[in-house]
Amino acid sequence: MKLVMPFPPTVNTYWRAPNRGPLAGRHLISAKGRAYQSDACASIIEQLRCLPKPSSAPAAVEIILFPPDARRRDLDNYIKALFDSLTHAGVWEDDSQVKRMQVEWGPITPGGRAEITITRFTETVDVHTGKVESYANQQ
Repeated sequence: MKLVMPFPPTVNTYWRAPNRGPLAGRHLISAKGRAYQSDACASIIEQLRCLPKPSSAPAAVEIILFPPDARRRDLDNYIKALFDSLTHAGVWEDDSQVKRMQVEWGPITPGGRAEITITRFTETVDVHTGKVESYANQQ
C-alpha cells in the first residue's frame, strides 16, 4: 500500500502537557496534532476511496519526507504523528506492528508531504543454519 500524506508535525508540537487544571501532568495530543490526524485520515480515505480495514500483520514501512522548506530538521521527530495517524485512520491496529522502518528526506516541496509504502514484514528461519531472514512483501 502506498499513501501520500500531509507533512507531519514534529513530536515537539504533536504533544502538549498542561501544567494546571484536571489534566495537569498528562501528555495529550495538541490541537495541531489533532488537526494533522484529521487531515491525514481524510487523505487516506480519499486515496483508498473507503475506510481501510485495519491490518493485524507485522509491517515494514518505507517513508520519504518532503519538507516544506530548508529549515534544519531531525528526521526522527516526524514519525510519531505519521504512525499515530495511520493507526487512527485504521490502516493497522497499532504502530507496534511495524517491525522494519526506512526513513529518508526527499527534496524540498512547497507545502511538504510524506510518502509511505507499507508492506507485510516476514521472517523465515533456515532450518539447516538457524539463520533468520527478514523481508517485506507487497500487501
